[in-house]
Amino acid sequence: MPAEVEPRTLLVHLIREKLSSTGTHIGCDTSSCGACTVLIDGKSAKSCTILAAQVNGKEIATVEGLLTDDGLHPLQEGFKENHALHCGFCTPGIMMRAVELLEKNPNPSEDEIRWGISGNLCRCTGYNNIVKAIKYASAKMRGAELPSTEPEFV
Repeated sequence: MPAEVEPRTLLVHLIREKLSSTGTHIGCDTSSCGACTVLIDGKSAKSCTILAAQVNGKEIATVEGLLTDDGLHPLQEGFKENHALHCGFCTPGIMMRAVELLEKNPNPSEDEIRWGISGNLCRCTGYNNIVKAIKYASAKMRGAELPSTEPEFV
């Protein structure tokens, strides 16, 4: 959706304030936490350090775009089924990063998932159930047997 913005407007502010897509969160304004992660032409990027003008003509996807007429995206379902969120603040950014991760590698190992989401911080969980949620989504997207959804408590 085209929008007129001032040259200094950050992409995260365009998304949240002008486009009212508040699933993209503002966490640190320094690209350290990853809460603002979106997809730009299919590649994950931290929208708090990108000017809106820099993405003119590009496709921007936010967590709101994961939900379809058919229901939850496998990542959303995986997070729900695997108790992979606590406060939920980091969840949209991690999901958007995981979309790109699974696009590039449909069957990542636990280590590949942990490395893949290493730029996204979660202060509430130990990442174990987040990793399980991404494994769940990976299996569902490939049509493989779904892994156990029993929660891991640290």
